[in-house]
Parts: sequence; C-alpha cells; structure tokens
Amino acid sequence: MAKKSLSRRFFHFCMLSLVIATAAAAYTFNKKNINLTDSKFPLNDKKDIPQYLEIEDGYQISIFAQFDAPVRQITEATDGWFFVGSRGDKVFAVQDTDQDGEAERIVVVASELNHPHGVAFHAGDLYIGTVPAVYRISNIMQWLEQSEPDNKKLDLQPFITKGLVNSSHHGMRAIEIGPDNKLYLALGVPCNICAPPSAEFTGVIRRYALGGDDTGEVYADGIRNAVGIAFHPQDGALWFTDNGRDWLGDDSPHDELNRVVYTGEHFGYPYCHQGDLSDPEYGNDDTNPCDQYSAPMVLTGAHVANLGLDFDAKGEHAYIALHGSWNSSVKVGYAVYRATINNGKVVEYAPFVTGWLRPDESVYGRPVDVILATDSSLLVTDDHAGVIYRITKTH
Repeated sequence: MAKKSLSRRFFHFCMLSLVIATAAAAYTFNKKNINLTDSKFPLNDKKDIPQYLEIEDGYQISIFAQFDAPVRQITEATDGWFFVGSRGDKVFAVQDTDQDGEAERIVVVASELNHPHGVAFHAGDLYIGTVPAVYRISNIMQWLEQSEPDNKKLDLQPFITKGLVNSSHHGMRAIEIGPDNKLYLALGVPCNICAPPSAEFTGVIRRYALGGDDTGEVYADGIRNAVGIAFHPQDGALWFTDNGRDWLGDDSPHDELNRVVYTGEHFGYPYCHQGDLSDPEYGNDDTNPCDQYSAPMVLTGAHVANLGLDFDAKGEHAYIALHGSWNSSVKVGYAVYRATINNGKVVEYAPFVTGWLRPDESVYGRPVDVILATDSSLLVTDDHAGVIYRITKTH
C-alpha cells in the first residue's frame, strides 16, 4: 500500500492497539494449508494474514514458513537453511529448496527444551539459548544433509550453565555471535522492577569465548530485558532493544533502542528508565541522577515490547519487531518499525509494517524477530500466528 504521510504515521503509532492473546495458540499441521484450532485466532488460514498488513511503499510481504509452534529468534545458516527457536520446547530448521520464496522443508532439530528462544549459527555449529542453559550442537549441517534427520541422534552439549538464573520471568535468552567471534547472551531480570538478584547474571548482556570456557564477562549492564541484539555491519557496535518496566502508566516508561560504546557500559536499570526518568522506588534525582547512565539512541514507545532487530547491509536502517503491549489500557505495538541511522545516530523512527492489530481489537500476529537474509529479503517471526514472513522489494 502507499506510503503514509507523517501525520498518518503518527496517528497509526498512537492508535496501534488492542487485544493480545495471553496464552500460546494451539495449532494443527496439514502441509502448507494450515488451519488454526485456537478459537481466539480470527482467521482460518495463516496464508490470509499478509492481505491485511500495510507495508512501506515499494515492498511486499508473504508467508515464508508455517509452524505448529510459537516461533521466536531466527538465524541464517548455509545452503539456504535457517534455524528458528520457539517459546515452546522445539527448535526448527527451515529451507526453501526451490527458492520460490516459501519453505518446503521444516525439520525439528531439538525438542523437550525449556523455552529455546535463542538461536545462533557459527562455523558449522548451532547454539541454542534456553532458560537454564545455552547448548551447542556441533557440525549441525552434516546432520541436516541426511535424507531423514533424526534429532535423537544429535549431541546437545551444554555450553553455558554457570550462574544462569532459572526463571521464566524475562527468561527468553537472545543470543548472537559477534564480529569478534564471541557469543553474546542477554539475561533479563526475573521481575518487573527489582534490584538484580545477581549483578553478574541478571540485567546484563554477557560475552563468552567459543572455546568452551563458560566464565564470560559482563559486556553491558543496567538492562531490564533485552530480547533483541544485533551488530552494526559497518563499525561492529552492538545495538540492543530493552523493555521498560510496567505499572507507571500507559505513557511511561518507553522501551529503548540502545548502542554499546564500551565494555561495562551501564544503561540505568533499575535506577533510571528511558534515559531521563528516575524510578520511584530505586531512583534518586539528587544522589543517583539519570545523566550518569547511558541514554537510549531512540525511544520506541511505552509498553510496545520491542524485541528482535537487525540492520540492512549498509547499516543505514535498523528494523525492530514490536511484539505488542499486554497491560496498557490503550494497546500499542504489533508492528515492525524502521530506524534510519546517520553517523551513528537515529534520525528517523517510523512504521514499516503494520496491520496485525485490527480495528475490531482482534490480533492477527505478534512480531518477534527480524533478520536480513543473504538474498536481501527480510524475515520476520511471529509467535502468535506461528509463521515466518518474507519481505522483499516489489521490483
């Protein structure tokens, strides 16, 4: 559809709203035409979702893959394969074998895991972030080349276990491999607002060598819940999303997009939110002012639940998945936004894909993660509809 005016963009940002599902949807699989058995889901066929979405002029969106699970973080491997985590117990491998823009192969890589949200691929190995541990599967591509892969034959090796707080509250472990060939692990706090019970292992992003030593170090601190981390393709800087606390009203605090400049940098939690708002319980403008902490690159909206992000090839834009609010009186989020970056600064922040939130307050999807694939398409996971979308330029 045509690109919106700035006024319509602002209106849409303010009015993106309304009801979310509070439980994971139950799905049934039937090849590519999948019907939804969850009575809360308003559509009979997931393939109908894109016709309701509004996307920036010059782009188109379609369904890339469909699942019987709430899919979360996604990472690209080799030979057209992608790995996808979930909020359930499974990790999937997905491949578009004939390159028609729709996946034909979906393979269960691992199962019976505790919320395996995070996935990262590096040098032939797959890393899986779960609530109590990060696992590694070595030489995963060799296993996928078998005619009938059997996940019971995979060697799921514990890679990081030391210090991780086994709590489902903010327990979705986003992971990424950095340009320094180290693994970065986001560890949220197990609460809405509290002093981190473990200063080294909650409210931080940690960095680990891939050689097997799980000691690691704190790379960034003062973070409530980072579910999206990505590295800028030009300077290698780590950017991350952070979800603001609840129960301070509909309009505050904002979720954040942040950039790490130095190791150990502190972003304010639990003392300060959105760069300039002292917490009523833990903050103090006189003895602990907000200006001593790093401010966000951009405020992404209160309670929008910004999760995954990725950059375009030149690092001129960051795409951010807004999962959607759960406790605002006026619901917000349920969209993909785009931040325009110039000289390391965000100069514009605007909607890129909207429409998952309908005027009748039904919800057709909740974006979770975004990645730029090697074929220049943008893939977006959705844990409400259980799909991966594929966005391409119309020409």
